[in-house]
Amino acid sequence: MFELRLVQGSLLKKVLEAIKDLVNDANFDCSATGFSLQAMDPCHVALVALLLRPEGFEHYRCDRNISMGMNLNNMSKILKCGGNDDIITIRADDGSDTVTFMFESPNGIANFEMNLMDIDSEHHGIDEAVYCAIVRMPSSEFQRICKVLSSIGDTVVISVTNEGVQFSTRGDIGTANIVCRQNINVDKPEESTVIEMNQPVSSSFPLRYMNSFTKATPLSNTVTISLTSALLLAVEYTIAEMGYIRFYLAPKIEDLAQALSLD
Repeated sequence: MFELRLVQGSLLKKVLEAIKDLVNDANFDCSATGFSLQAMDPCHVALVALLLRPEGFEHYRCDRNISMGMNLNNMSKILKCGGNDDIITIRADDGSDTVTFMFESPNGIANFEMNLMDIDSEHHGIDEAVYCAIVRMPSSEFQRICKVLSSIGDTVVISVTNEGVQFSTRGDIGTANIVCRQNINVDKPEESTVIEMNQPVSSSFPLRYMNSFTKATPLSNTVTISLTSALLLAVEYTIAEMGYIRFYLAPKIEDLAQALSLD
């Protein structure tokens, strides 16, 4: 049997809002290490990885490892049936082809049952990557930059040098360049911009994916942007003290397998 109880039910809603437009169907893997997901978008251009650790839940029980295939849009619809302050319990019995969502509020309890799916998927070894540059900055500022640049062009060039991190684009109406320099705010660390660079790096990425990633902004005050020598981009949002959501993107579609070291 698998069962989890999350007091802050709105958190799970925010997670689904962050990934449901990027991934249609995915397996949620339940194990002793937590409630996790890893899936590529339909075009196999981007990959999302989610982990919510057991200690982040009020109650977490997993008698054996199970994988629950779900349509994320349907799951989002069910989560929206509950209030933001509701306590959410997710339960699945061994061998069952359904999963149960229970919402608890001062006014009562509501139960919803959703059919599970059989989804073929594979996990990719991406945690061993060596990054040339890592930028930590306010997530709201990163969201603003992506939104501003998308009004000018379709592609963003991210360059990290000793001068800072530069986001630039070019379109029919002209060009745009935004530079963020290192800025340490001791009193408000969430407002700091911290740059770690082993070597200068520059690569371009489609802005429509970047804007999709920033839908995770409500989950965290800060975002970590990392670039590998293979020019793989990783965008990570820490979810409170319980886990993270990470997005991976290669500069070109044909480069994704190589960047993820899948070949």
